[in-house]
Amino acid sequence: MLWPGLAHWVAAVFLCRVASAQYTSDQCSWRGSGLTHESHSRDVEQVYLRCSQGSLEWLYPTGALIVNLRPNTEPTSGASPGLHACIKPQTDSRGSHLYLERAGQLRLLMSETEQAHGRVQCFSLTEGALFIEAVGQQDISKRITVFQYELVASHGPGAHLYPHLNTGTASCTPCTDDQILMAVCTSDFAGRGSIRGVDTPSSSDHSSVAVTLSRLFHQKSGVFSWGGARGKGWSGRLNTPLRCWLQPREKGEFLFTGAVRFGEAWLGCSPHYRHFLKLYRTALETGSNPCHMNMDTD
Repeated sequence: MLWPGLAHWVAAVFLCRVASAQYTSDQCSWRGSGLTHESHSRDVEQVYLRCSQGSLEWLYPTGALIVNLRPNTEPTSGASPGLHACIKPQTDSRGSHLYLERAGQLRLLMSETEQAHGRVQCFSLTEGALFIEAVGQQDISKRITVFQYELVASHGPGAHLYPHLNTGTASCTPCTDDQILMAVCTSDFAGRGSIRGVDTPSSSDHSSVAVTLSRLFHQKSGVFSWGGARGKGWSGRLNTPLRCWLQPREKGEFLFTGAVRFGEAWLGCSPHYRHFLKLYRTALETGSNPCHMNMDTD
């Protein structure tokens, strides 16, 4: 069985909630070691993470952790029904199984073996807290559990950039004019350019779009690097879910916007640039543009 000693752990979950103040910490990321309570290998430690994204690193896992994920804007009364957590383990993550715990009941989220694939797994915060159980090992010296997390509203803007949600609510319909104008202001990156090609690995649930930009308005996390053809322009790769297919043979220039998720760029609104330019000119004339961009208007 993946989870021995069920009755003991269920009892420990409730006990640690009564006396968990000594473990509470409000932060985005947590790093700890099982060696601090190795002599109490059945201990359950509480961890509170209060940010929209961060990481957890558990060296030499022993016992178990309960990880409570909540953004600092959430009410203390409970999690929003539409709020999900997405977990991406490192491929060298070892030493534990990941469960969801609610009212003493456990459901396997990701086994130790599954973590080695590095695939993203999402769940609703209403499903419970993340319960991490150390796998019993005589030699724990090479066991480290490491993952990143991000919180996302399944019904909010950009939810389709998380193909792992599988909520059935994500839409790939073209962005409205208002969404396009807002996207150029609020996205993690925005640029003007063209498509070089589209690759779709047979085992993947998304496509990788190679693009070259003639103009980069803004970016974060180094999505695009300077170079391009003969050292002119910016180049990069953007992911898009298979269900949000972007035709590789479309010609002309596009406005590329999107978000950076777990260090990867995901494509959001991407209208033809001439269409965006028309929208932006009209918005400037009427004073309805949500932000001012220093861009070409020719």
